[in-house]
Amino acid sequence: MPSSDCFPIDVVPGQSRLFLDYCAAAPAVRPFYPSLPRETGWQQRCPRPDHWSEIVDILATQNPSASAPIAALRAGAATVLTGQQVGLFGGPLYTPFKAATALARARQATNAGQPHAAIFWLATEDHDFAEINHVVFPSRKELRKLVYSKSPAAPVPAGGVVIDEAIEPLVDQAWELLGASDAMDALVAAYKPGRTFGQAFADFYSRAFADQGLLILDASSAEIHRLGSPVLKAAIERGDELHAALLDRNKALEAAGYHVQVAVTSESSLLFLLDERTGARLSLKRTSSSTAEPQGLWQAGRDRFTTADLLGILAAEPHRISPAALLRPIFQDYLLGTSLIIGGPAEIAYFAQSAVLYERILGRTTAAEPRLSATLIEPAIAELLHKHDLGIDRIFRESADSLAQILAARAMPVEGKQKLSSAGNALDAELQPLLDYMRAMDPGLGRSAETAASKMRYQMNRLRRLAANFEMQREGSLRRHADAIERALNPGGVLQERVHGAAYYLARYGFELNETLTGLASDPCPGHKAVWL
Repeated sequence: MPSSDCFPIDVVPGQSRLFLDYCAAAPAVRPFYPSLPRETGWQQRCPRPDHWSEIVDILATQNPSASAPIAALRAGAATVLTGQQVGLFGGPLYTPFKAATALARARQATNAGQPHAAIFWLATEDHDFAEINHVVFPSRKELRKLVYSKSPAAPVPAGGVVIDEAIEPLVDQAWELLGASDAMDALVAAYKPGRTFGQAFADFYSRAFADQGLLILDASSAEIHRLGSPVLKAAIERGDELHAALLDRNKALEAAGYHVQVAVTSESSLLFLLDERTGARLSLKRTSSSTAEPQGLWQAGRDRFTTADLLGILAAEPHRISPAALLRPIFQDYLLGTSLIIGGPAEIAYFAQSAVLYERILGRTTAAEPRLSATLIEPAIAELLHKHDLGIDRIFRESADSLAQILAARAMPVEGKQKLSSAGNALDAELQPLLDYMRAMDPGLGRSAETAASKMRYQMNRLRRLAANFEMQREGSLRRHADAIERALNPGGVLQERVHGAAYYLARYGFELNETLTGLASDPCPGHKAVWL
């Protein structure tokens, strides 16, 4: 297995305070979560749903080669759940990170005498096609973005979008970038005209995680919506009650100093409706009660519905009503009797809101844990990091420009470093007593002196930059090294796992990489891993 280093999760930029406190198991977040990371109470499975045999039959149909985990479910195994939108060519790198974490937790529970299987829920009903119609693969000197250009005319569920001939030049480009491999063969077999985005994504990850026994579930069918209709019915009939509970929870989060991940407005509801004419997935909005409509109305686009109308649609065409983000985990867990959900930082944050829906609809709350957070470091980049004595914690704090400045400053001759250091130290040593003296004479004079001193320090820093820029021009490789490191590990100031396509790494290191990721997710490191491939 490749080696890895563990860093505190707060080295990762842009994390919310709520997520950081959750990862640290801070007492302040306890009121918002049923359990905190690495607690094991979740391994005691909840009672099986009444529809258990039906849902296992659906899983068996969708996963015909996964006989072992299906047999485990039939014998009483519980489930660890994760999921993701169905992106082009397998989506971003954090997608297999989620799957690997679910597998790791299922194995840990099974080894502790509580059999579990891992399920990957395909978010095929999400309708933001622009979020999933592209993938980014590293190449030698750039990041190549491949975009499927045929967008649907309406905001239909992305998983149902049928791939056409526009995929063929993208497959050719992927061949050019990834080369021959099992992963590339799987992409070619999955992403071809006539398949939907949901089918292609499911096929690719079924092959990628076949050895680990990952189960894939596309829950967009009418049958699954029929099985999950009690949750959708509760969201219709008790919409006002659930909305008030969410508003109270949001106030409690904000009073505790935390952010609200999913905005809840006066018209918000927990549901989407598929338009029967266009197939567009439209947000259902709630209107206030009135004398004419004491139960209020629901609006989707230009159409209005009574509560009775929506209940009629749910009974006759259950696939037309789907859960929004805050309701989706309750819908999933009702269907699957989930013991544990694996999510990314944003998902973990909105589970703090969803908890009140769990309590009111299911009478219980499912535990959640964060997925594996990691940066994969390829050998060529590892060589540059060692050469320049850099760690990923420093990389996350720098842009390509500032990183190039650092490399240039370090490459400067010793004599130049000493002279700049001496000048800077002398300036600081002489300035401070002078500033203290002038502040003592008069506060206004002290403020003016501080302004002048800051300009002097700026000019000292400018001298350092001038010397570093000269060194960078003399050693052209330094800029190339900085660009390569930034592009590989923190492209554009965004984590590698959110930018690079997973298929790039699966092509270069084989599907065996997924077993490595599962092992890394089993590691007790509570933060971010630097993985040396």
